[in-house]
Amino acid sequence: MLNVVAAVIHNAQGQLLIAQRPLHKHQGGLWEFAGGKVDANETPAQALVRELQEELGITATHYRPLLTVEHHYPDKSVRLQVFRVTAFEDEAHGAEGQPTVWVNPEQLKNYAFPAANTPILKAALLPSAYYITPEAHEVGGDLLAWLKPRLHVGMTLCLRAKNLSKTDYCHLAQQVAQLCSQHQASLMLHTHTDLLNKIACVVGVHVPFKELILQESVLTEGQVGKLHKKYLAVSCHNIKELHMAWQLGADFATLSPVNNTLSHVEQSGMGWEIFADTVQQAKLPVYALGGMKKEDIPLAQHYGAQGVAAIRGLFG
Repeated sequence: MLNVVAAVIHNAQGQLLIAQRPLHKHQGGLWEFAGGKVDANETPAQALVRELQEELGITATHYRPLLTVEHHYPDKSVRLQVFRVTAFEDEAHGAEGQPTVWVNPEQLKNYAFPAANTPILKAALLPSAYYITPEAHEVGGDLLAWLKPRLHVGMTLCLRAKNLSKTDYCHLAQQVAQLCSQHQASLMLHTHTDLLNKIACVVGVHVPFKELILQESVLTEGQVGKLHKKYLAVSCHNIKELHMAWQLGADFATLSPVNNTLSHVEQSGMGWEIFADTVQQAKLPVYALGGMKKEDIPLAQHYGAQGVAAIRGLFG
């Protein structure tokens, strides 16, 4: 297994830096996120800093793990340890003569990447806040009306309505999808994987871990992501569940509860130290869930999270 690091690099304008692989190298001509091999007696973080200095002429000053990807090509197997770089010194350029370009996130689909980069492309576009809707009865009975003034450009919303029948859920999801399209927001379904291709503009599905096991025959080897090019998210509560979610092709997960919550008073929060230790062992982006607010995003990211997810604390 070849150990490699890769960097998802952001600039102040929210753009991402990609580079084109030399034609004579493996997967030559395709675009990629900068990085390279981890040398002997070198940590992934050390390799990241060195590779970015050699390839782009920059020194990474703020970075954190994003995810780990394992991919098997016909001629080699690669383990990619991916970091998100949010601050660096000097001006990025193709220090080895390779073409580089800063692109807006929505432009990434216009570039051809190696197959191993597909999970990275998904993770690179994940937001720092993941909104989960409350049940309709918790907001006066009309979830659609409650949502309208709360949608905003760029948000990712999971439509969680466990008390609805599948027919009613599908009808509501179609209405919410239209709203999200109008507001340039992204909609994730909850539990109903069979509705992915029936509702326009849906970007993925969020599945509770117990439901993931029940649907294993459908989701084995990441079929949701591979066949539908959608996100698969999973609600997890420990490292064992996170590992299984990753093995079944999940693109990201929530880990809960971090803090004590009113909705699950019987379950004590794990706290940030246990959360951080668990996330360090995970191989996919993880959102902190349980008593989270928007102000907690920097704290959650400090402890290794992609960001925060919340049912009540994000909407305001």
